[in-house]
Amino acid sequence: MKSISLFLVVFSLISCKPKVKSEKMNTKIVIAHRGASGYLPEHTMEAKAMAYAMNVNFIEQDLVLSKDDVPIVIHDIYLDDVTDVATKFANRKRNDNRYYVIDFTYDELQTLKVTERFNPKTGEQFYPNRFPKGKGNFKLHSFAEEIELIQGLNKSTGKNIGIYPEIKEPKFHQKEGKNLTEIVLKTLYDYGYKTKKDNCILQCFDTKELERIRKDLKSELFLVQLIEFEEEAKNLQHFATYADGIGPWYKQILDKKVDGEWKFTTLVSDAHQFNLKVHPYTLRADQLDDFTIFEEMMETFLIAANVDGVFTDFPDLVVNFLKEK
Repeated sequence: MKSISLFLVVFSLISCKPKVKSEKMNTKIVIAHRGASGYLPEHTMEAKAMAYAMNVNFIEQDLVLSKDDVPIVIHDIYLDDVTDVATKFANRKRNDNRYYVIDFTYDELQTLKVTERFNPKTGEQFYPNRFPKGKGNFKLHSFAEEIELIQGLNKSTGKNIGIYPEIKEPKFHQKEGKNLTEIVLKTLYDYGYKTKKDNCILQCFDTKELERIRKDLKSELFLVQLIEFEEEAKNLQHFATYADGIGPWYKQILDKKVDGEWKFTTLVSDAHQFNLKVHPYTLRADQLDDFTIFEEMMETFLIAANVDGVFTDFPDLVVNFLKEK
């Protein structure tokens, strides 16, 4: 695919200069959510290279195990909403009619074509104005392959962009007889990510698993407890005993609008009292919800609500916003 190859070359050249120093954890950070997923299919190498060239602070990797225990970078334990697995392996679905990453070897996964996210029942593209579904020649890749891309670019450009992996569905993997967490931690260790100084933030929604990572597995990495439900925000004091930050859904920070201005819950201030960083997810320029324009959304969270960083599908817009502010 010559156009994508040329694209990568161009963006790699753009990223080479000027050289920048690594960002400190006490500045507001931009996290490329599944890469530059607003522009290219999520969690593809091309989306990660584009995010890198946009000078983000961290690039996210969601991690799921293959049948032969290779950590694969993909958002879900399922394959059928971002690949052509239903066409290539029609007889490999489970009783729930879903296709699972864990049922395929790494080599089998490499034969699949990755595309923009779509509804597997209707075939309809989830974000209609993004990269056209079915176009291009995108592939799945392993966690190690992505680390090598980012570390290689760090060496060739002089930057120090970090990784932000997530342990996905640890209970599911445990029921399947897999040790996802231990394998991910070993991969991180092998590539030099061992402490909070190593530019890696490890996240998970499962509170027991993240606590186990700190207390039982003795990880010294920067840990972020992802929060899905409002009632979980009541556990900040406990989270602070093992985590360094929280990652709430951004609507958990919003209260209501009064005379055109947003009022906030106490989540950010409460978290800061326990020395927890706050990295809400996910700011999207094409999914504004209660906001008029994307700049209003960025201003609300990064300035007014004083969060410490954000996950975004459009990292260039957030990087530029912070530069101007």
